[in-house]
Parts: sequence; C-alpha cells; structure tokens
Amino acid sequence: MLSALSVRNIVLIDQLDIGLEGGLTTLTGETGAGKSILLDALTLALGGRGDASLVRRGAESGQVVAVLQLPEDHPARIALRDNEIADDAELIMRRVQYPDGRTRAFINDQPVGAGLMQAIGAQLIEIHGQHDDRALVDASTHRALLDAFGGLDAEVAATRQAHAALADVEARVAAQRTLIAEAAAREDYARHVVEELAELAPESGEEDLLAERRQRLMQLEKAADEVRDADEILSGPTAPGPALAGLMRRLTRKIDGGMGVFQPLVEAIDGALDALDQTSDAIETLKRDMAFDPAELEKVEARLFALRGLARKHHVSVDELAAVLAKYRAELDALRTGEATLVKLEAEAAAARDAYARAARKLSAGRVKAAKALSKAVEGELPDLKLGGAKFIVDQQADETRIAASGFDQVAFHVQTNPGTLPGPLMKVASGGELSRFLLALKVVLADRGSAPVLIFDEIDTGVGGAVADAIGRRLKRLSEKVQVLTVTHAPQVAARADTHLFIEKQAIEEGAFVRTHVRRLDGALRKEEIARMLAGAKITEEARAAAGRLLSEVS
Repeated sequence: MLSALSVRNIVLIDQLDIGLEGGLTTLTGETGAGKSILLDALTLALGGRGDASLVRRGAESGQVVAVLQLPEDHPARIALRDNEIADDAELIMRRVQYPDGRTRAFINDQPVGAGLMQAIGAQLIEIHGQHDDRALVDASTHRALLDAFGGLDAEVAATRQAHAALADVEARVAAQRTLIAEAAAREDYARHVVEELAELAPESGEEDLLAERRQRLMQLEKAADEVRDADEILSGPTAPGPALAGLMRRLTRKIDGGMGVFQPLVEAIDGALDALDQTSDAIETLKRDMAFDPAELEKVEARLFALRGLARKHHVSVDELAAVLAKYRAELDALRTGEATLVKLEAEAAAARDAYARAARKLSAGRVKAAKALSKAVEGELPDLKLGGAKFIVDQQADETRIAASGFDQVAFHVQTNPGTLPGPLMKVASGGELSRFLLALKVVLADRGSAPVLIFDEIDTGVGGAVADAIGRRLKRLSEKVQVLTVTHAPQVAARADTHLFIEKQAIEEGAFVRTHVRRLDGALRKEEIARMLAGAKITEEARAAAGRLLSEVS
C-alpha cells in the first residue's frame, strides 16, 4: 500500500506530508484547491513525464516522494533485485523536477532511469479517471487481465515456454539452412583450397624451422668457396707438403753424413708437416660437416615461399594455414552431412510446433471460459450503476496462424451501452461517465486478480448523483477490502463511505502574498460539516447537516 506521500515545491504545494492507511480514502475540497496537483505530483513520482511548469515559482527544484509497503514476493521487488537496486523494507520512489525541464529519479536512494521508475510504478499504483487512456485501450493489457481473472498462469507459462522452444529450434533450422547454402555456394572454391592446402600439408611452427634451415644453407653456400680455396692450397699442385717432405729427406741424409747442423731445421720441418696434416684433417672434417646440396636449398626455399604465398592469399599467418584447411574441410563436411542434420532439425521443429499448438489451444480454451465468466461478472455490477441495458463483451479473436508467446488470441474489451447499438471498444463507445462506471465495475471484479495494490480514481463520479453515486461508493468500499483505494470525489455518498477522509484546501500565506495547498484529515464534526457542504453547496443549512448525519449513520 501507499503509506506516505511527501511533496516539496510543486505548483501550489510548498511543503506537504501525508500519511495514508489502507482501505478507502477520499479526497474532497473545493474546485481548484489542488486535488489534481496532488495527483500530478504522484504521477511524477511513479515515473510520469516531467514538466518544468510543475516547479513552484521561485524554487530551485520540486520533489515528490512516495513510500510504499509491499509483500516480499511482489513483482516490483523482484524487478528491483533484477536491476541490482536495494530491496529494503519500504519501497521509496523519489523524483526531482528542475525548472529547466530536467528530472532525476531515485528508487531506495539509488539513481534510476525514468523508464525503470515508470515500469516499477505501473506495477504499484493505477490512476484512473473519466478520460483514462491506459489499461482500457491497450489490448495486450486486456489479454493479461483476462488471463489473471481466469487463473491461467500455468497455461500462459506453458505457452510461453513452448513458444521459446519453438523459436529456438526454428532459429537452428534457419542457421543450418544458411550454412548449407553458403557451403554449396563456396563448394568449388572450398575444394580447391582443401586440395591446395592438403597437398602442401602445413604444420604449426614449420615456417620458423624452414627459415632457420634456409639461413643455414645460405651460410654454407657462402662458406663453400673458402673451404675449397683452403683445400686447394693444402692439397693442390702447389701444396707445400710434398716440397717440405722432399727437403726434409735431403737434410736427413746430410745429417746421417755427419752434418748435424741441420738437425734443428729437420725437426722444425717435421713439426710443420704434422701441422699441415692436422690442417688437412680439419679441412676434411669441415668438408664433411658442411656438405652442401644446392638442391636442398632450392627445395627449402620453394616450400617456404609456397607457405608464405598461401598465407598472404588467405590473409593469415603461416601457422594459421592449418586452421584454414580445417575450416574448409568443415564446410565440405557440412555440405555432406548438413542435409541429414537439417532433416533432423526440421523434425524437431515440427514436434515443437505441435507442442506449441497444443499449449496455445489449451490457453485459448481457458480464455473462452474466462471471457464468459468475466463478461457475466462485470455485467452483474452494471445495473446498480445505471447501466442495466449495457453489455460488457470480451472480444476474443483466435488465429492459429498467429505464432506468438501470448498464444493465438487477440483480446479487447468492448461494450454495448444500449440495446440496438453496435458494440465497440470502450474508449470509442462509452461516454466519460459511462467509461468511469464500466471501469469501476471491471476493477471491482478484478480487484484480487490482475490489479495493482493501489488504485486511485480521479472524479469518476462526476455527473452522477443519488443512487448511482451511492452505488459507486458501495463498490469503491467493496474494492477497498482487497486493495488500497484513493478517490477524488465530489459525491457525498462516496465520501461518507471512506475509512479516511482527507480535505484539500488553499491557505493564504504571509497575508495573501501567496497561497499554498494544504491537506488535513477530517473526523467527527468536521467530516460531517464537509459532507454537508458537498450536499448543500456554498451555504450549509441545518437540513444539509442533518442529511449528512443520516448519510454517515447509514453507511457506518
């Protein structure tokens, strides 16, 4: 329920704090006292459209705070948790309006967007009047109200779940068809790529190995000439080894003939020959280690350049060529196996369509039954509201070709105001007074199903009196046994039935410098006097006071 409303600097309201209770609360007062301003302020707090003209003249900003008490399982609390907003014991909705048109919105002191505030507010409070343009026109709301009245939550959930399953499998069917079509369109190219890459058989890390081998072979190619030159010097026709060996033999013979002076030279030549032998051995070892095959270099370069060429062609790195090959192989596999997969998915889709149709038909049948019961219940309220000749019609149009989460049905509330006239939508057929009474009858029937916990009626009794006003009062009272009801009224028959009577008036401030709207609670004699004023008009007579007393005693 709405437990408190606080308003600061909104039009004629400079400072106003109202505590509210459950049951039926009436707001009365002279025309122009500020009743509409109060409702405008509440609408702002519920996420309604901001308006710079709402800010009281001279104020830096206006502010409205609505405090509500809700059960733990109320959908609004679930929405708060889903949006990571503190779910406190009280739900506090605060809206600040600035003179430049800007607004700021807060729920439980956390900044929120006006859209979220409006969505939360719509679950908490409904404001209705003679020119209501919300729930009575929105056909999707009518369907939801009918479902709530018929207790069709399970059928609605089953249909929504079946629709989600159908949508999922149909999306997979469409994706598979697209995959097959794309694979077919690219089949020739895919086969060419697979053949080209499969022949080359690229491996991860191969580019680096080939580049290193190429670099090594190129180094060997450059070093080969130096090795050949060294080998030519040591082993060629002009090699020093044979000459030195011959010289050493001659000198050895001379030493043997007694010329020992040559001994050091022979020893030096012998060491030189050993060094030459070691050098020759080193060259042979190097020749073996540096075995260079020009054909191998050509082969390495050809493969490396081929890999890099294909990588440029496919706009990938060489290491990613294996993934490209896998991709196009998968496309060819999809083409080969895709038709079988598609057949399987289409069978699943057919089963899902059947399941959806069964759920939607069951829901539609439940709606047919609920529509008859709702029409009968609403029409049972109409005679006392002086609409005895009117009919309330739930127009349910079922179209099994319509696949939607809400089922096959389109639902709209129609009325026939008089026998012989054509029925039609509420807003088009009913007059302002008739509309308000149809609305009241509907809300009485839906009070505990499909209704917000707080209902506010803005002068729905305008233009009626006597028995009709009394009937409206009795229904508002009955409605308030299930939800909190606030009503702005000019009908004494309605005001007399209230659990709480709030009087709205203008007060002059600072010797008439400006006026403000003030709200006070009426009890006892003050309440009797206000109802007498509503009965008599400007001049309250003793007869009016006596009539007010009788009215209060009759409804107590």
